[in-house]
Amino acid sequence: MPLEVSSKEKEQGVFVVYPVGSIDSNTYRILQDHLDSMLSDSCPNIIIFDMEGVNFISSAGIRVILKVRKSLKGKGGKLLMTNLRPQIKVVFDIIRALPPERIFASIEELDDYLAHMQRQALEKG
Repeated sequence: MPLEVSSKEKEQGVFVVYPVGSIDSNTYRILQDHLDSMLSDSCPNIIIFDMEGVNFISSAGIRVILKVRKSLKGKGGKLLMTNLRPQIKVVFDIIRALPPERIFASIEELDDYLAHMQRQALEKG
């Protein structure tokens, strides 16, 4: 299945990326090019991968995601994931690529987490 990728800015500095299809050795460049363009055109603090539309991911796809995570981490940003199908979640579990606190069941669960983190920052500030 071919890969389609779109994204939108949820709020300032927070982008949601929506890959749909298979992220494999034939399609990973589509995701890579989209992310490279997004990173060069804006300064995201947080990138959220909504993986609901992804039905397969290979090591090439994992490398793209880890490269973005490293880039964000170097700038104090974060990569978060939501809506992982069971077969995709097991891949991330096996390779332990992302800490479990960075994977969310839904956008709503993620929004609750982000709101909580912002309240904590305000209380400390």
